Amino acid sequence: MNKHRIETNNVNCNGISLHYIDEGNINNPPILLVMGLGAQLTQWPQKMVDALVEEGFRVIRFDNRDIGLSAQASKNIRFDLARDSMKARIGLPIKNNYTLYSMVEDVAGLLDALKLENVHIVGASMGGMISQLFSALYPHRTLSLTSIMSTTNESTLPLPRYDILFNLMGFGVEKGHEKDIAVRRTLKFWKKISSPDYPTPEDEILARIASDYERSYRPSGTLRQTHAIMATGGFRHLLHRINCPTQVIHGNKDPLVHMKGGIASAKAIPGSKLEIINGMGHDFPVQLLPKLVELITLNARQPNYSMVS
Repeated sequence: MNKHRIETNNVNCNGISLHYIDEGNINNPPILLVMGLGAQLTQWPQKMVDALVEEGFRVIRFDNRDIGLSAQASKNIRFDLARDSMKARIGLPIKNNYTLYSMVEDVAGLLDALKLENVHIVGASMGGMISQLFSALYPHRTLSLTSIMSTTNESTLPLPRYDILFNLMGFGVEKGHEKDIAVRRTLKFWKKISSPDYPTPEDEILARIASDYERSYRPSGTLRQTHAIMATGGFRHLLHRINCPTQVIHGNKDPLVHMKGGIASAKAIPGSKLEIINGMGHDFPVQLLPKLVELITLNARQPNYSMVS
């Protein structure tokens, strides 16, 4: 059995400080987990990380720029999410602090800092977008790709359910940044996006939200990440460049990123596999972790002929 090594550190890359956790045998194949909008690396369930380590992988998680314990990323460019959402839908350019392409370069910089030539990459939601773009722009550094509850970000794809979209833009939510208010607001949001067929006890959700608040509370970073998604636009036209084993996973009850987003990714990536999970929303319910780990592991163990010299 592999010794479960854990390393926590900050590293400077792409002009920004990123915080990461690196677990498992350092000589094992590396898997990089890329988390989604406003979510800290702690949103990857520890049971999932442990299971991947037991499967024989070195598992690396990190806080994206502007979130968690990683550095702020702002050019002090002011923006209006409602206005810029409309501009994005009709393809107009948006002045921005950064885009998902900047976050792709963060990933490349992190690999450089860790002296990793290539990795298996797994992304969730916005992290799935970053992972898809990384795999398209750095195919020589991507051993396999698993994209979970994500999308190609095309303007023709369905928007989030309208009540959720309004909440993301700050409408219809309780205002304030005190812990009790922030926790209540986040709990209501999580209840809306969680898997209806695989419920998580409310006390577990509350404990996680409260712990994350204590670790880091960065609402302005979440807004800038939201804006970065809008400013990036669609990237389906790049996905034909991906030449590694690819698994796309999506729930058919996802109210935040519509299932059609995952289907679009699978159609655009040559040779990809698509797994639609009935009753799954936009979270990682413990009941589904064994299936998700199995899909990630099977995909990572597929032969990657592009890496054969």
